[in-house]
Amino acid sequence: MENNEKKSKIDTIIAGVGGLGNILAAKIVSHAFAAAGYDVKQSEVHGMAQRGGAVSSHVRAGARVHSPLISLGGADFILSLEKMEALRYLEYASSRTVAIIGDLRIDPPSVASGSEEYPDDAAERAGRVAGEVVEVAACRIAREIGSERVFNSVLLGALAARVPVPLSAWEGTYAGLMSGAALETNLAAFRAGFDNQRFRATGCR
Repeated sequence: MENNEKKSKIDTIIAGVGGLGNILAAKIVSHAFAAAGYDVKQSEVHGMAQRGGAVSSHVRAGARVHSPLISLGGADFILSLEKMEALRYLEYASSRTVAIIGDLRIDPPSVASGSEEYPDDAAERAGRVAGEVVEVAACRIAREIGSERVFNSVLLGALAARVPVPLSAWEGTYAGLMSGAALETNLAAFRAGFDNQRFRATGCR
């Protein structure tokens, strides 16, 4: 159900790796909050590599926001575009945090070389710190829609279902940033994530 009751502060960390559309996802979140009348601040931290390195975005929304950076333990939401990346930001979580974790798996070099194992229990470990963990089979849903590339819009839909921002603000933001087939496919993915908040993640690469 859509929640339009405005809150005084909503702090969101979007975690991913280079090439997954992290920056665009943060832009969509920021613009949607701004369209709903919030003051918004956004910042990014890029990894060592343009593609494949860790990338995180902080999006802070409220009646008035002074700093673009979220304090440790201060995240209301951690939106993880890649399963393992959620673990990097648990120091920002607390019992009030909702961790939304997609099913995309990208092995870092240490795993690909065999020196380390991929942590398949990321959601379980996140649940020890965060108040709630929502696993979303974003890749599977996006694949069924017709393009696995829009998996991040599925995750944004799951986030949108939990924040006090009207659907019109989200859809208007998408329309301002995309057009044609890209807009249509991304909106379909977004609505699927919004309407179906819980899935059993089946994984993708």
